[in-house]
Amino acid sequence: MSKHLIKWNIRDKIQEDKVSVIFLLLIPLICLFFISFFIGRYPIYPQEIIMAMASKLFHIPSMSTPAVNTIIFDIRLPRILGAMMVGAALSVAGASFQGLFRNPLVSPDKLGVSAGAGFGAALAIVFSTSAILIQSSAFIWGLIAVGMTYLIGKKFKGTSMMTLVLCGIIVSSLFIAFLAMIKYIANPNDQLQSIVFWLLGSLASVTNQDIIIVALPITIGTLILLMIRWRINILSMGEEEAQTLGVNPKKIQSIIIICCTLITAASVSICGIIAWVGLVIPHITRMIVGPDHKILLPASIIVGAFFLLLVDDLARSLTTTEIPLGLLTTFIGAPFFIYLLIKTSESKKWS
Repeated sequence: MSKHLIKWNIRDKIQEDKVSVIFLLLIPLICLFFISFFIGRYPIYPQEIIMAMASKLFHIPSMSTPAVNTIIFDIRLPRILGAMMVGAALSVAGASFQGLFRNPLVSPDKLGVSAGAGFGAALAIVFSTSAILIQSSAFIWGLIAVGMTYLIGKKFKGTSMMTLVLCGIIVSSLFIAFLAMIKYIANPNDQLQSIVFWLLGSLASVTNQDIIIVALPITIGTLILLMIRWRINILSMGEEEAQTLGVNPKKIQSIIIICCTLITAASVSICGIIAWVGLVIPHITRMIVGPDHKILLPASIIVGAFFLLLVDDLARSLTTTEIPLGLLTTFIGAPFFIYLLIKTSESKKWS
């Protein structure tokens, strides 16, 4: 009896330590949130930000100039919130997909959502210049692409998750071809440049309205994933084990795919295609808190928000012209992922 008590005490202690790690991860994110207000072409001093924030929070007369208020609340705040929201969304979707497919090389765009969203945005850019229409088209076509993947996968009896991934690759290739056709017929003087810039990813034009619009699908999808995160642990053991433990694997798989698609499509619609975040960040987080999805998912949200906010700060401060986010995340993510693969192969070699 005493041995069992000791085991449970050790497990509780490990669980408490992991939860405390999550709270510790919040500290650098909060610090970076406030530091990000100072980064930009127009210099703003700490007292100006404090006065502007106090004016909004406590409804007192503002001591800041209208220009400072505009920069803080209409330019930098939506951009900061957008970077945190998109980074968190892509990371939690990546961690959920990797658990669902039991494959560390799976990312949120594996089922075709990014390719579909890219085609939708390019289509809207050719026929319209409205930002709302471009975002709506990207969101809708991202959902359509994943829907096509799921329907094609359903045609195969006893479809495995790997078959679904292969169907996603096929659908992605199809929409990439559609995208190439749109780029071919686009006006090279303005439309083609807009399409290329959108595909590279940027938060330069994000507004408070964009944040409000995408906050709902991202929040709903993320909350559902957090509510069922313990079931992802069970799915990671295989469908037969999940059924033995009373979990309906097909139902949970469908819920995870829908939620991940929803939050990924919403994220891509406001910032374009940002690669590697949903693939690399779950790996980094897993190194910090371990593979338990009950801790991994909330930790991925924090680490993903911190990472993309940091990258966005670098994108708008390293050079005189803004660097697209997709380029920076690739430059950072690809070498790091190579390092992870080498480290994993070495650990298997010596184990």
